[in-house]
Amino acid sequence: MKIGLFFGSFNPIHIGHLAIANFMAEYTDLEEIWFIVSPHNPLKNKASLLADYKRLELVKLSIEAYPQFKASDIEFGLPQPSYTIDTLSYLREKYAKHEFALIIGSDNLNSFTKWKNHELLLQNHELYVYPRPGFKDKDVKLTGTIHIVPAPLMEVSSSFIRKAIKEKKEIPFFLPSPAYQYIKEMHFYEK
Repeated sequence: MKIGLFFGSFNPIHIGHLAIANFMAEYTDLEEIWFIVSPHNPLKNKASLLADYKRLELVKLSIEAYPQFKASDIEFGLPQPSYTIDTLSYLREKYAKHEFALIIGSDNLNSFTKWKNHELLLQNHELYVYPRPGFKDKDVKLTGTIHIVPAPLMEVSSSFIRKAIKEKKEIPFFLPSPAYQYIKEMHFYEK
């Protein structure tokens, strides 16, 4: 089975994430999309980051109606900081019958050469690149199988969602309904 790995903090997951994953599942040869919920990224502000398992629960609630989507906490048990190459090595060992590809935004494509062992990643895994606002992929010089996917440009962001909730805005159409309800019930991101 060919699986697309969609890494992210998903802080919180929103309609943009789901629209991209849906596009990848329907318009590429990826058979499943796994949402890899990443633990704290040392480059991001931890103060605004919801606990790992709460973000995982939001992802699970958001995708439960879609059998081709899976939520994964695989990086929670791996050494920190987690590097994509290490996660992929672990997944390839654990699920030897599967083929894994990476789903990344064009913003990540532009900095891909800074990733740990990026040449090895490209040698062993295909990249599926979706557009991100303000980032072009024309000048990227990488060797490997890279699919530039004409997915819709999604301008909604998790930081926008967090800011709106903190400002007490009602934004139910920016998040999957189960995630929105859970966030409201638990008072996440209000402070």
